Amino acid sequence: MYTPDLYKNENPEEIRTFLKENSFGILINQTNGKLCATHIPIELELNAEGKEILQGHISKLNPQAEGFAANDQVLAVFTGPHSYISSSWYDHENVPTWNYIAVHVYGKIKIVDYETSVEQLKKLVDKYEVNSENPVRVEDLSAKTMREARGIFGFEIEIDEIQATKKLSQNRDDHNYKNIIKELEKTENPQSIAVAEEMSKCRK
Repeated sequence: MYTPDLYKNENPEEIRTFLKENSFGILINQTNGKLCATHIPIELELNAEGKEILQGHISKLNPQAEGFAANDQVLAVFTGPHSYISSSWYDHENVPTWNYIAVHVYGKIKIVDYETSVEQLKKLVDKYEVNSENPVRVEDLSAKTMREARGIFGFEIEIDEIQATKKLSQNRDDHNYKNIIKELEKTENPQSIAVAEEMSKCRK
């Protein structure tokens, strides 16, 4: 991912938090000579050795999985809030741009066994059911329903490299920076307001 030094995020804790809060990602690999991508939840977890990995699952009917055996190299892309930035918000002439936060994770993928896949499903469901009035638990599902789990491949990704970008108008002086935040807040667009919130955290 092309990232000028000014916008690189090299704070491991920030990146870890971002991945946990923005875990619906895009899994990309090469299958039969073509690039393939699937939009799925990909969770940051610790393996048995205490090393951080990514884990998730895809359908066995998804042809993307055919490529894992031939080439285990994958890219997982995660995106956060983003917004158009109008150059009319500056006190000088310039070009419009886009502010955004994104993380690319490169690694090696492997398919896990059925029992491990089910454990992954339990963690995933528990995470997203935590605020449900009547939370679903994988442990409570019938044998008939759980047969559907036979139709997925659970996977783990051993992380080789993480590239993180946080492009939030760091190249602007305080006056213009604060004005960008103010204008973003006026938009009433949730994405723009989220960018304004992130900018406010970066520069008080």
